[in-house]
Amino acid sequence: MFRFPQAHFLLSAAAPAQYPPDHGVEVAFAGRSNAGKSSAINAIVAHRGLARSSKTPGRTRLINFFALSERSRLVDLPGYGYASAPERERRAWPALIEALRRRASLRGVFLIVDARRGIGAGDEELIAWTEERQRVHVLLSKSDKLTRNEGKQALAAAAAALGEGVTVQLFSARSGAGVEQARQRLGEWLELTGPGED
Repeated sequence: MFRFPQAHFLLSAAAPAQYPPDHGVEVAFAGRSNAGKSSAINAIVAHRGLARSSKTPGRTRLINFFALSERSRLVDLPGYGYASAPERERRAWPALIEALRRRASLRGVFLIVDARRGIGAGDEELIAWTEERQRVHVLLSKSDKLTRNEGKQALAAAAAALGEGVTVQLFSARSGAGVEQARQRLGEWLELTGPGED
């Protein structure tokens, strides 16, 4: 069972030069604005105030790094699909995201999708953006707002839309449904090491 008692905020980056050194293992969290990304991070690492959540879409504007240990980090990406940020910030995002994709330490991406909305074009673009060496696991968030039947249908529809190579599960930060499964996936990814690493 994986636990992350040392989890803490590391830094916010407005430019690739501000990223931490590219070593160890990183796992990113991405998704549409207001899909429940911050809540998912807090639930999975069991640290209520680690990532700031807000009812206002577009709150995360920088790339935020959180340290889980000396050699492992979480990366919280700006939500897509909402244009409340200043134009200058929005223009900077593509370079920030592209630089992150090229990092050797990035091993996986949690994609947060509101279970009531299903897989959208932006989600498909995010999956296409990832490198082959980077795994993608989709969390169908806010599943507590669905009936059991609706949850099954949402899961089946997402699995069909995603195809092979991408895994998916139901998830609710509020009820705790699927949290342990997601935590297990995160722990497995963080234990993966590349050539020349411990």
